[in-house]
Amino acid sequence: MKPATRALLLAALLACGPVAPARAEGWSDRFVDKDDGAFDMSEHLLQYRGFLPVPIVITEPALGYGLGAGLLFFREPLADSRERSAARASRMAPPDIGFVAAFKTENGSKGGAGGYFRSLDGDRYRVFGAAAKMDLNLDYYGPTDQPRRFTLDAPSLLAQGLARIGESDFLVGLRYLYLGSSARFDGTLPPTVAAPQLEAHIGQMALVFDYDSRDNLFTPSRGAFVEVNLGAARPGLGSDSSFDTLQARGYVYLPLARDMVLGLRGDGSWTRGDVPFFAQPYVSLRGIRALRYQGRNAVATEAELRYDFTSRWSAVGFGGVGKAYGDATSFADARAVAAGGVGFRYLIARKLGLYAGLDVARGPEDTAIYIQVGSAWK
Repeated sequence: MKPATRALLLAALLACGPVAPARAEGWSDRFVDKDDGAFDMSEHLLQYRGFLPVPIVITEPALGYGLGAGLLFFREPLADSRERSAARASRMAPPDIGFVAAFKTENGSKGGAGGYFRSLDGDRYRVFGAAAKMDLNLDYYGPTDQPRRFTLDAPSLLAQGLARIGESDFLVGLRYLYLGSSARFDGTLPPTVAAPQLEAHIGQMALVFDYDSRDNLFTPSRGAFVEVNLGAARPGLGSDSSFDTLQARGYVYLPLARDMVLGLRGDGSWTRGDVPFFAQPYVSLRGIRALRYQGRNAVATEAELRYDFTSRWSAVGFGGVGKAYGDATSFADARAVAAGGVGFRYLIARKLGLYAGLDVARGPEDTAIYIQVGSAWK
């Protein structure tokens, strides 16, 4: 499942207003765990189908705080998906889900998106399609420490299809991305940005390899997820410029004890060719704003330790380091930036193994708050 799709599915836990489960039940049947009497959304999520309203809370430092709203569509209850998976495969297939969403933040950024994800033939095939229109107010740093505000108008299309290799945990497929962007800077252009890059259409096809052995799609406690994609943007695909990308990310979850899980993350993006300034990779860590440390290449690594001090509540500590480097700066000479923090989790859906909570992270310049539903690594 695409990370953005899974994030929207998990955001359903924050839904407000009346709901319509697949079968008529009272509040306690859907929101109270019969084993420990605690608040729990397992039955609600397992039995829900149809349309579900979802509030969206944005805390990304690059955009400022913001709010939004979404509407999710569940083609079938998760319980039915689980039963269907058990009958046809050894793993739980992700549910079929559609969404529409819109948001606005305090710095004037706004946008909307819609899409649909479907798993076919016992999760042998996964298909996803989405369209979005974003108007974002961001800061561009380039090789300096002085931010330059720019506005990015970015309509986009995304289509992806993956196929499982036999009965293994490996999937392979293709991803197409189209981004029709228009950028405007306040005042004169930064010296590292060429005027043609302000109106840059990107059309890219990527070969995608996935490996997924996690024990849980929502908050894993063991297993691994790895994704590698090789992308090429060319005029024949709808791109104004030609460039190549290699992106790789991996997460490993190691149970150290019955009540303790160590997570390790590695993330890297490498580019070659005429890459528009806004599409260049950047260091992605909690506590560091998007696009703050940017270059032709960017790498990051992060560790997270979760300790379950009760059957419902957990404490989290995390920290990481990253580098952005490129034409003028080698990897050895690039600045290593670190960030870390602490948080808490509540087991909000025991039967799904799903935690939700909040993180407070500190980077070189910012202290940021992140609302987490499921894993922080999506």
